[in-house]
Amino acid sequence: MSVFEELESEVRSYSRAWPVVFDQARGSWLHDEDGHRYLDFFTGAGALNYGHNPPVLKRALMDYLNRDGVAHSLDMFTVARRHFLTALKETILAPRNLDYRVVFPGPGGANAVEAALKLARRVTCRTTVISFTNSFHGMTLGALAVSGNAAKRAAAGVPLTHSVSLPYDGYEGGSPELLDHLIGDPGSGLDRPAAVIVETVQGEGGVQVASDHWLRALADVCRRHEVLLIVDDVQMGCGRTGPFFSFEDAGIVPDIVCLSKSISGYGLPLALTLIRPELDVWQPGEHNGTFRGVGPAFVTGAAALKAYWSGNDLEKAVRRCGERLAAALDEIAGTHNHAALTVTGRGLVAGLGFRRVSGVAGGELAARTSALAFRRGLLVETSGADGSVVKLLPPLTVTENELDQGIDILAGAVAAALRPLRP
Repeated sequence: MSVFEELESEVRSYSRAWPVVFDQARGSWLHDEDGHRYLDFFTGAGALNYGHNPPVLKRALMDYLNRDGVAHSLDMFTVARRHFLTALKETILAPRNLDYRVVFPGPGGANAVEAALKLARRVTCRTTVISFTNSFHGMTLGALAVSGNAAKRAAAGVPLTHSVSLPYDGYEGGSPELLDHLIGDPGSGLDRPAAVIVETVQGEGGVQVASDHWLRALADVCRRHEVLLIVDDVQMGCGRTGPFFSFEDAGIVPDIVCLSKSISGYGLPLALTLIRPELDVWQPGEHNGTFRGVGPAFVTGAAALKAYWSGNDLEKAVRRCGERLAAALDEIAGTHNHAALTVTGRGLVAGLGFRRVSGVAGGELAARTSALAFRRGLLVETSGADGSVVKLLPPLTVTENELDQGIDILAGAVAAALRPLRP
């Protein structure tokens, strides 16, 4: 028995899908201890948007550590904290005319969501939060309460309350007019909520994409009823859909934005909750935590913002590669008409959806495809409530050659998974 099996909890998951021991990583590639290499279209579930060990970030990190920079500081002022906030303001907020205060809620995305929910309820003195079908916002209790996945909710072990789930865009009845009607109808049984929390693209929910029109209509309903709009950009922010924030193309300005995963640029723990200044009603220490000042994450985060977001080159590259990826997936789907594959996504997040074929469930076919891709040297995960979508998250810095390699591997894996079922 390996030390992993001996000591680690049964809760581990990714190591079951990819049962090798990884040792090194550079750019778009992971290497196991036996020397095999894998093209990474998983990127730490979106925590490594700039790939593994980007040289410009690694240099900044090593320089900081070599000079004994502050590693941990809670919410004390540090030079690293100043540099990060300055970079965030100058490269992201000011160019987009966004006026947000920055909350450092803790190390992960669920921390950012919990802070957003807590603040929304405190500001409005209301308790209900509206979420959507197939949503996922984290594994802590508040975040689970506004998540739609039944299996993850069941693992909470306690009732999850003070939330109401409505249909997402594309789901039957999924129109913001429903929320408008429910809030305005005294017979609906729905009290005016504190907030609405939404992902513009539901990554864990099967790469479901909300249209710009739907998002604008939702923002309008929230504004008219004085309900706070929270955008969970933990996985889709930091350029995953093209622009830095995934809501930019829709032209909306959320009241609260949750960021984590790739905000540090290097896979180091860091999360932000961005709030409109007038919502900053907390008293000192009213919402705190130990890991609010991870110096190395500030350093790599600032370096990433300056290196990748001082212009619009990365955004253009993501849009260009995203179009290339979507076209390739359409071609794969067209090759297997009998399987009725579906293609979804935006920018460099894409999904290839499987349906039941010859009695084999879509979730099983997606799992087969992911496993076959791994054997051929490509990491892709599955998502969706029934796991029927193969989700692709290539690094935003992926080269066109690497993208083509990954597509070729995926095409072969899909063909192999469906070959026994061809009529």
